[in-house]
Amino acid sequence: MFLDIYNGLISALTNGQPQYLLVVILGLAATYYIIYRLGGRIWAYIYVALIPFLNWSFGIIPEFAIAEPNETFSKGLSLHPMTVVTGLVFVVRDFVQREMKQMVLVCMALAIGWSFFYAWPVIALASGLAFAISEFFDWLLFTFTKYRLSTRILLSSAVAAPIDTSIFLYGADLAKQINAGKELAFSAAGLPIADGNTLHLANWVVFIIGKMIGAFVVSYMIRKQEDAGKISPHEA
Repeated sequence: MFLDIYNGLISALTNGQPQYLLVVILGLAATYYIIYRLGGRIWAYIYVALIPFLNWSFGIIPEFAIAEPNETFSKGLSLHPMTVVTGLVFVVRDFVQREMKQMVLVCMALAIGWSFFYAWPVIALASGLAFAISEFFDWLLFTFTKYRLSTRILLSSAVAAPIDTSIFLYGADLAKQINAGKELAFSAAGLPIADGNTLHLANWVVFIIGKMIGAFVVSYMIRKQEDAGKISPHEA
């Protein structure tokens, strides 16, 4: 039993590639050291672990159908179980910025780098592009507005979630086609066409709703602490 637990742990840590155990351990140690030296603590470590985990989950954990294909939704309506947690990524990022200021971008780069090891490469690439674009707008809003913290969390999530979702669903759709052995079609501009059942308006709306639920919950909790005087409304 102990051996099974040990092998399972090694498999999870190395993404099923135990021959890279030493490299992974050294990489994780270096990641921990870099984050600590830059002033990151618990929120930074959660952030860097959360992004690769979510990218991995989108390639492994299947979506569940909310509505089967019909006249209204030709491709059906589906939702990934980790959607709400994905929405919390933007909120966690805001807390990391309170710890590390602009060094939060280093954490983002580390998280995306680990995503290429733990997740499908196409999903990791889509996630990297999505986070790079959405985090830029998120960072601008969080850094340069004077709204109270709870309001900034909501606004930054509202700005970042649509951008991230659009790019990520596009990449996830392509990744599923590639993993299923389908030949990709290309547009006149030379871009691969997402012709699966992941990138469509209904799924996009459901993903945004799921992400914003997470943001609303955390924003509400922060607002209660602000009103109670436990957190400064204008804390950076």
